[in-house]
Amino acid sequence: MKHASDLSATISKPRRSLDPESPPLGLERDALLGLFRSMLVIRLTEEELARCHQRGLIHGACHTYVGQEAIAAGVCAHLQPADVIFSTHRGHGHALAKGLPPEQLIAELFGRVTGCSRGRGGSMHLFAPEIGMLGTSGIVGPCLLQAAGGGYAFKLAENGGVAAAFFGDGAVNNGAFHEALNMAAIWKLPTLFICENNQYATEVPFSEASGIPDVGRRAANYGLVGEEVDGNDVLSVHAAAARGVARARAGEGATLIECKTYRTRAHAEGMGDFDYRTREEVAAWKERCPIAAFRRRLEQDHGIAAEDLDTIEAEVADEVARGRSAAEAAPPPTAADATTHVYASPRDVREPVADPAARPLSFIQATVEALEAAMAADPSVFVLGEGIGPRGGNFRTTAGLYAKYGPDRLRDTPICERGFTGLACGAAMAGARPVVDFMFADFLLDAWGEIVNQIAKVQFMSSGRLRMPVVLRGCIGIGHSAATHHSGSYYGMFAQVPGLRVVVPSTPRDAKGLFAHALKGDDPVLFLEHRELLQLKGPVEEGDFEIPFGKARIARAGTDATVVAVGRMNHLCLAAAEAVAKDGASIEVIDPRTVSPLDVDAILASVAKTGRLLVVDEPAGPCGLAAEIAAVAADRGFDDLDAPVRRITGVPSPTPYAPVLEEQVVPSIATIESAIRGLLAE
Repeated sequence: MKHASDLSATISKPRRSLDPESPPLGLERDALLGLFRSMLVIRLTEEELARCHQRGLIHGACHTYVGQEAIAAGVCAHLQPADVIFSTHRGHGHALAKGLPPEQLIAELFGRVTGCSRGRGGSMHLFAPEIGMLGTSGIVGPCLLQAAGGGYAFKLAENGGVAAAFFGDGAVNNGAFHEALNMAAIWKLPTLFICENNQYATEVPFSEASGIPDVGRRAANYGLVGEEVDGNDVLSVHAAAARGVARARAGEGATLIECKTYRTRAHAEGMGDFDYRTREEVAAWKERCPIAAFRRRLEQDHGIAAEDLDTIEAEVADEVARGRSAAEAAPPPTAADATTHVYASPRDVREPVADPAARPLSFIQATVEALEAAMAADPSVFVLGEGIGPRGGNFRTTAGLYAKYGPDRLRDTPICERGFTGLACGAAMAGARPVVDFMFADFLLDAWGEIVNQIAKVQFMSSGRLRMPVVLRGCIGIGHSAATHHSGSYYGMFAQVPGLRVVVPSTPRDAKGLFAHALKGDDPVLFLEHRELLQLKGPVEEGDFEIPFGKARIARAGTDATVVAVGRMNHLCLAAAEAVAKDGASIEVIDPRTVSPLDVDAILASVAKTGRLLVVDEPAGPCGLAAEIAAVAADRGFDDLDAPVRRITGVPSPTPYAPVLEEQVVPSIATIESAIRGLLAE
């Protein structure tokens, strides 16, 4: 096996893949001492955290940055407070270099309320938006996409901001790496991608995970500037970062900088370290300590007195010691903090009275109207998706908007759902309001991780200091012979994700009002439109109005039984109720409109009146919306029920193509009517 020590020769003489004529960067004394101090803050804080972990004061993981200090210090020296960084599970050093006080980092790992994430994040989930640290992630890869999104938000705002992603060599073989660099290249995003190649992805040597020994040279494949530097030489890192930041601020696009380095402690404190690398290898790299090497250069090449450097070291040691004492004395969060900031504070919105005489609009026309109003009112609103630019979207979801707002706000994307969803997450964190158009909701499953692990959790993990106004829209439903990859309805699955709002409108008016509410809110929203309803017309009022989430609509009033359904099924239920009404039965049909939040009170109030409940749902029954409503009714409405709750759902089968087969896997008007009659007979 080729170990990292075998690569030391390639690092000792760093090679720059582009800009070979760039002159060396001369630094004043204060700047040099600032770099020294920054590295010391990281090293001494990390060593203190390692000791605390050994003493059992840190309950979870602790991924230290020892040995890599030159990278964070060299890059962050060029970043302004308004610039943002995104990082991975080994993010302590980046946060400290960006300006996080050691006390807040130590308190976070102690699980204290004074921690940068208020005790919610620990070692791998650090948030400090006040200093431009927009989060670290325990998942490898998202930080690259988020940094591209931060860059997109800055490009849109034209504010000169720069977004940087720090990631390890393990991430460069992840799809997020490719998608992020490609999007940054084609859109010239002001982004720095900093690869900290410490030679191991957890325990797998980079030499065994990549056919190319140098990450930096990959940049050329995307049309980006790429540099390869000695990551243990802070001045080399500083110079490369200076060039990258300058290019970004000048509108020349992104830069990939590979910093070849080595972590000299275990992947995480307490983990075995010498079953995949040798003690000799670690010892050899310790000899190349970036702080010791820089101190020698300061003394020998820059004439800085050893006493001055000793003073700085003593000051930093005192700062870390005081920070540790303060962190240990700080209180833990209260029990009530466990469930705060899952969602943004609700906005006080009232639904206007519907006007049945309003002009008729189709489902799509209604949502375009809402989207255009939002884009006109807020320049931070932009749309991402395949074919949503000049073409106007596969279903005309952005028809006519490109001519008004141009390519930056109606951005046609590559086919990379994970990529542009992760970009949307970062853009929202940096202040923009993205709308992601997936065409078919089946495609958003490629972005499942970005939605569930990132978008839905940012508000909680940041203790409400970051908002996530991302709207994710796509078509659902069976009925157009699209077979199994263009017919899925996944709202039940997504409704299980805390932090995510899930909307399934069934009328054009509801589509406009709910979409408008989603576009103005601060929560991430999954907006799902049934394919068979897109051309459905209905009365829609002119002007701006909103329909709040969590408020069901009584689609048909009745007294004998309650039927609940969303989307297309609501229309089938109305038809079945009309058929049953010919026999004198009065059926109430409830449209929840939103699956999360679910208006349980409206359903229970109807059941209290009728005594009977039928739930109809297009997707398969197990663990779905119908199951949830039935369970709530049995739990909270049991005394009001005169008969058992009944469900009609789709068949647990992939969607077939042929119409005769397609009809067999979803409820029909006939089956719903039969179920209603059976329920009334009980």
